Amino acid sequence: MAQKLSPNEIRDITALLEAGKPLPEKYRFALFGDSRNIELLWDGKTNAVTDVNLPFQVIEQVDEPRSEDVIQQQFGLFDNLSGRQLKGWSNKLIWGENKFVLSSLRSGSLREEIDKNGGLKFVYIDPPFDVGADFSLDIEIGEDRFTKEPNVLEELAYRDTWGKGTDSFLSMIYERLIHIHNLLSNDGVLAVHCDYRVNSKLRLILDEVFGGEGCLVNEIVWRRKQAQAWSTDQFGNTTDSILIYAKGDSYTFNPIYSIEDENTQKYIKERFVYDDGDGRKYMKSPLVNPQPRPTLRYVYKGINPPKNGWLYSQKRMDELFEKNELVIPSDPNARIYRKIYANTYQGQMVQNIWLDIPIVNPMADERVDYPTQKPEALVERLITAFTNENDLVADFFIGSGTTLAVAEKMGRKWVGSDLGKFSIHTARKRLITVQRDLKKQGKYWRAFEILNLGKYERGLLIAKHTGLESDSQIAEIQKQKDNTFEQLILQAYSAERIENSPVFVGVKFNRHVAIGPINLPVTRLFVERVVEECRRNGFTKADILAFEYEMGLFPNIQNEARNVGVDLQLKYIPRDIFDKRAVQAGQVKFHDVAYIDVKPIVKGNLISVELTEYSVGYQQDTVEGAEVEVKKGDSRVVIDQGQVVKIEKNKEGIIKKTQLTKHWSDWIDYWAIDYDFENRKEIVNVKNEITGDPEAKWTGDFIFENEWQSFRSKKDRKLELVSSAKEVRVGDYKVAVKVVDIFGNDTMKVVTVKVGK
Repeated sequence: MAQKLSPNEIRDITALLEAGKPLPEKYRFALFGDSRNIELLWDGKTNAVTDVNLPFQVIEQVDEPRSEDVIQQQFGLFDNLSGRQLKGWSNKLIWGENKFVLSSLRSGSLREEIDKNGGLKFVYIDPPFDVGADFSLDIEIGEDRFTKEPNVLEELAYRDTWGKGTDSFLSMIYERLIHIHNLLSNDGVLAVHCDYRVNSKLRLILDEVFGGEGCLVNEIVWRRKQAQAWSTDQFGNTTDSILIYAKGDSYTFNPIYSIEDENTQKYIKERFVYDDGDGRKYMKSPLVNPQPRPTLRYVYKGINPPKNGWLYSQKRMDELFEKNELVIPSDPNARIYRKIYANTYQGQMVQNIWLDIPIVNPMADERVDYPTQKPEALVERLITAFTNENDLVADFFIGSGTTLAVAEKMGRKWVGSDLGKFSIHTARKRLITVQRDLKKQGKYWRAFEILNLGKYERGLLIAKHTGLESDSQIAEIQKQKDNTFEQLILQAYSAERIENSPVFVGVKFNRHVAIGPINLPVTRLFVERVVEECRRNGFTKADILAFEYEMGLFPNIQNEARNVGVDLQLKYIPRDIFDKRAVQAGQVKFHDVAYIDVKPIVKGNLISVELTEYSVGYQQDTVEGAEVEVKKGDSRVVIDQGQVVKIEKNKEGIIKKTQLTKHWSDWIDYWAIDYDFENRKEIVNVKNEITGDPEAKWTGDFIFENEWQSFRSKKDRKLELVSSAKEVRVGDYKVAVKVVDIFGNDTMKVVTVKVGK
């Protein structure tokens, strides 16, 4: 309840307000009540959260990791180990901004499916808590590496997260935590990975979101490394924290025992001293009852009983003796021991300080060279503790997909999302590898789907437009769009500006130019509006310039435009656009979406595919710029007009140029085939404008069913260029080939194949 203010206090407060000055902290509780609940406040804090319901589109499904030989066509029902998964939960890998993903999961059609599968039992997130983090990636090409810089969307997301320092990070994570808390089942648990920089603040936020300190289950302290560089002014920071919060009191907890921690290892080393002849080591455990039991005081096998009696009855001792589980000493006064084998010894129960899980070893099979990658053992321990088999696990900052890979191996269902295309692609390869391993072992796996977010719900028309406003707001934002930004792009593209068009902003020769949003990918709806504007005005040629394109957009959208008389070119805006000097010098080069060519091979009723060509026009720096900027004795790898070139400058300043892309296939990281692409339509649930009820709608696209794939891994850099054959019936088939390059960008080609005609 607010305190009564004196006349002088009222006068002082009024004077401060009229002068536009902040009120002293002493007036906070006097004005707004004497509520002493602990709360973390920061500049920009608001309880408002994103509230949208965007439809999810399945653009790819992977449920058979691949057959090595001929893929036998199966007509009829399939089981989960031999073919298509026809029913049940399919795991979800979602590309998109996680606040939109979470909001749409929370209130969309997938929420019902999640609830039917028991709800989210466990969520692990490892958000970007390092304000100085470098999110560039080292990518292998041939026998060399080059550094891939973050794309514009990733850079903008990072700027949104850390643009105002800790305040903006807290605003970002606060909104996500509210959504996650809502999505969790009543017996669900959240684990948030962080370090010393945000630990204390996250504790307070989590207390607020989950309803108080009583919801804190544990703060895990993980020693991620044993030592770091010497410091003269502080102790080394070698630990991270994992904050565990439960939504209710009835959460799952499975105690974990470890033989890996230092104390247990010492214990085992001292006591596992015998070998049973078959290579199994065991430790000797004294059979002494901790409490005196006179009834068990008998002589066993000629051995004098200990003063406290035997631990077991004579019958039990006989059973252990028959099983060769007793160590009988030659000295009748010595103790009898029972053998406890190392592989059955549980060890000590794990506590909240974890010293036994090292960071990912550079040579480990699980390592994918992804920044901030966490060890599988760490996530496995968390999932083991807080879930049971078939429970649903989620991660909304998946990075390289560690949580999803571990969940798949452990028989859990999963949902994962990330904004980065490269992240989604890395996770896809990793999960297919897990599926392959499970298949070899004869174990069960689930299909997983790759989804896009919301391409049919809203139009994305301009750079500053978020894509989530009402039609009236769109019109208003359209008037306020950033002319300077568009003018910079048009100048770099050598196009002239035009006015009074709802879609086009420029023209280059006889081609009209549209520019996609700066902060979101170009969607199908955006492209459809461009094509429709062309048809309405009689334009036959148009270019779309964008930083990012929605997954699965190519090549259908260009074919559809061509069918209605529009020559549509889709081009990437290079990062160099933000360098005004490069723009003024005419050095900015826009590159087309990648070109691929394939050769179908038909023998009888068998189809296979050969990948015959792939070309890109990527640009990341220039050879000329690197020659000037690289220091003597140093080197730099650049991408100039679709070629990767290494620039080396020796101590005398002499430059050596080496082209690393020796073959077009060097650009390819992954490719996959759907032998019958038009077999499955892409259906989404959208709201009926009249009734408001959800209704199924065909988007006009098809779902890519991934039946065969070849990709490079850290251990194996080879890439097959001819697929296995698939047995099919006589008929015409649309065969789709999807290629993902070393940047994680995908493109697709569809060819018609006639079989048996």
